[in-house]
Amino acid sequence: MWLDRLAGQSPSPASSQPPSRAYSPAPARSSSSLGPYVTSQQRPGVSPRSSSLSIASADSSASSLLASSRRTAGSNLKQTTTVYAGPDPVDILATLLADSIPGSATSTPSLPQNQVTTITSEDLHATFDFGQLSLQSLALLDEPRSMNINSNPPQSAEEHDRSEAKFEALHQSIQACDEILASVETNLASFQNDLATVSADIETLQERSAALNIRLENRKAVEKGLAPVVEEMSVSPVVVAKIADGHVDEAWVKALHEVDKKDAAYKKGGLGSERNKGLQDLGPLLEKLVQKAIERIRDFLVAQIKALRSPHINAQIIQQQNFLKFRELFSFLHKHHPTLADEICLAYMNTMRWYYANQFARYENALKKIKLHVLDKSDVLGNEDTSRRGAALSSSRIAGPPHDAFNLGRRVDILRASNQAAISSYLAEEDQSTHYLETIFRNFNLALIDNVSAEYTFLAAFFSPALSYSTISRHFTYIFDPTLQLGQVLTKTLASETYDAIGLLLSIRLNQHFQFELQRRKIPAADNYINGTAMILWPRLQFVMNAHCESVRALTTALPTRPPPKAEQAKLSTAPHVVTQRFGQLLHGVLSMSTEAGDDEPVITSLGRLRSEVEAFLTKYSTAFGTEKRKRERFLYTNYSLVLTIISDVRGKLAVDEQAHFEGLKAAFQEAA
Repeated sequence: MWLDRLAGQSPSPASSQPPSRAYSPAPARSSSSLGPYVTSQQRPGVSPRSSSLSIASADSSASSLLASSRRTAGSNLKQTTTVYAGPDPVDILATLLADSIPGSATSTPSLPQNQVTTITSEDLHATFDFGQLSLQSLALLDEPRSMNINSNPPQSAEEHDRSEAKFEALHQSIQACDEILASVETNLASFQNDLATVSADIETLQERSAALNIRLENRKAVEKGLAPVVEEMSVSPVVVAKIADGHVDEAWVKALHEVDKKDAAYKKGGLGSERNKGLQDLGPLLEKLVQKAIERIRDFLVAQIKALRSPHINAQIIQQQNFLKFRELFSFLHKHHPTLADEICLAYMNTMRWYYANQFARYENALKKIKLHVLDKSDVLGNEDTSRRGAALSSSRIAGPPHDAFNLGRRVDILRASNQAAISSYLAEEDQSTHYLETIFRNFNLALIDNVSAEYTFLAAFFSPALSYSTISRHFTYIFDPTLQLGQVLTKTLASETYDAIGLLLSIRLNQHFQFELQRRKIPAADNYINGTAMILWPRLQFVMNAHCESVRALTTALPTRPPPKAEQAKLSTAPHVVTQRFGQLLHGVLSMSTEAGDDEPVITSLGRLRSEVEAFLTKYSTAFGTEKRKRERFLYTNYSLVLTIISDVRGKLAVDEQAHFEGLKAAFQEAA
């Protein structure tokens, strides 16, 4: 449309113009040189934003630019305005209009009416010299470049009308652009106002955020100081419901621990100061809650104690599953109600006292039904009667299978079977074989030691730390006193009339093993029982060993002081005497059971005395050979050699000493062999 406007002017013959383009309100983007026609960007003094053909339109555009340059109140956005320093657009427009109107004072000479001015292809490709200036610099020149106006031919009326119509259309287009730009300006102003509002809101939010951060830090500081106090002064409704109505289990114990902590904090905080007002309000609730917990604990423990009195019940199962699992209950009860705790403890002790006494009495009766070999004074070393008898532990004496009172044999296996459990009551009642006394002693005491260990461990675990270990030991003694007395009575019954030295020494070694086991388990409460049992067995063993010595001495005394006639001497044999056989077996048994024994044991002294009596007997017996010295020495050699052969496989310090002694005796009479 700009090209159409310029087409009405009379260009210079040598000038050319660029090709026409569709109408657009935006400035033309042309790089052509300055020509005889001028665009909105090429006119000096004309702004790209607004241009008009009238003064009113120029004033409107100027007022629009002034309005857009105003700064909105409250806006923080930076605004910039380009100041136009060129010629007045009104003057330029007036000049253009004067050039176009015929008869104007400044118009060029009229051209012939029949002359028609057209834009050729050469005009479109023409180049213009702007004097090495850009279009913007050319438009901003203070003195516009002179144009050869006179070279334009005059326009006819028809051409003038067409030009006027084109300029009018251009003017309308410019007005439409101004309206659009005004709308854009309004939108930009509104957007600018919105940005200012958003900026103000952001500043307000920043201030509020800083204030909230300060309040948050203050609340955290207050919470850090008040949280422990609030925690101490509050009891959860879940805890209250669990204590009052919940089943006694692990969760109930945790709730009880929580109540105990609250109660401790309540008592520690005091009741008199105002700062403990929360604790004062908490006091009645805690008191009721503690009383309810005590009531629940009492009912629970009493129910478990009653279960211990049920027939055919295993007390250790109840102790492990129901007592030890909730051992905190007794500590809580003893802390808040010591009297009730002592009553519960006494009820338990009486129940277990009855339980163990009843169970072990039944077990003892079952063991009494086991048949035992009875060894009396006829089974001493120097007795010529070698009959063997057997009977039960009861007073009735019945004939039994033969037995050997001096041979250890397989009886020593009872010491080596350390992991073998005690025989049950049922098996003891059904057993029809005959045993020695150490069988009953071992089974009863093994069961006793196991129960002693279990009960003492339970007492120490359940009643501590509420009770001291000395108090727990006294309670243990009270519980097991009848049972331990029953065990010592059984030991006296087994050992009081027997002459079984092997059985007594086996029982002593078993008792020592039980003592070592209790020490390993750290159970000091049964030491008195172990010592009392040893005080029963050792004197009886000494008595039996003395009986053996007296029997051998009696044999020695009964021997004739003079040699028999030679006819009878010829009938005498140099084979080992039966006393030597018995002594060798008895010595082997004692040495086998004394491999780790010390030199201070009473059996060592008794064994030395018995050996001396046997040697004296053999020496006096050898005098029966009369003047046959060689035969007499052969007799002594064979007897001492038999004893050495019997004890040769025994180990231990005492056995080595005995072997060396008999090795010397054997060597002394070896020449006669």
